[in-house]
Amino acid sequence: MTQWPARLVLIGAGKMGGAMAQGWLDAGLPASSLTILEPNPSPEIASLAGSRGVALNRQSGAPPPMLVLAVKPQSLDQVAPQIEALAVEHTLVLSIIAGKTIADLAARLPEARAIVRAMPNTPAAIGRGVTAAFANANVSAEQRGWCERLLGAVGTFSWLDDEKSIDAVTAISGSGPAYVFALTEALAAAAVKLGLPAELSMSLARGTVEGAAELMRREGATPPSTLRRNVTSPGGTTAAALAVLQGQGGLDDLMARATAAARARAAEMAG
Repeated sequence: MTQWPARLVLIGAGKMGGAMAQGWLDAGLPASSLTILEPNPSPEIASLAGSRGVALNRQSGAPPPMLVLAVKPQSLDQVAPQIEALAVEHTLVLSIIAGKTIADLAARLPEARAIVRAMPNTPAAIGRGVTAAFANANVSAEQRGWCERLLGAVGTFSWLDDEKSIDAVTAISGSGPAYVFALTEALAAAAVKLGLPAELSMSLARGTVEGAAELMRREGATPPSTLRRNVTSPGGTTAAALAVLQGQGGLDDLMARATAAARARAAEMAG
């Protein structure tokens, strides 16, 4: 198995950065290898650092082999001059900053050569994230291994052949958890319209979405289309509902339009 990087500095420890740090430590990254630089650490991050022996806002020594950028996009211009000395020629820069291209990062960290741009999603907080990444030509095989080890520790991981594909990944898995939450809200709202109490409606909706997702996970390679057919009796209630959902202007068309809008917005953010 690929080794962890000898030293790793995480810049930014908000929800995503903090979730990744927790996942790395739980997966076996030595606490002595991790430094977190976060000017406003949450109580959770302060507790994590204190309980696990992680250096918090105490960077010293030579630039690290790996630098992970997890700040907000609007903060990059302010943060870049403060961390420029950490991103030197031998440092791998891994960015999960939404909308910031490799060219953006290279312009702000001019000494950096090896840069990876990744798009994770929020279920990384529970080790069930989905991440895809693109590496520029200067990233070595060993550095790719570090990325696979770190990003795979918080869920599933895939490499992309084209940086522009990140916009599509953002539209599908990056924003995707919100679509599932919206579906849950819509299902609960529909239950209320059918006359069920609001509390029961939400309980039914949440339980159904959670259970269906877990069933899909446990079925492994079984396609979702097969799982759908397994619960759809010809001429039954589920078939009646699916006739609406899969009809003209239904769920397929709606999801295609929604993700196209998300991809377009991601491209705009990337300039």
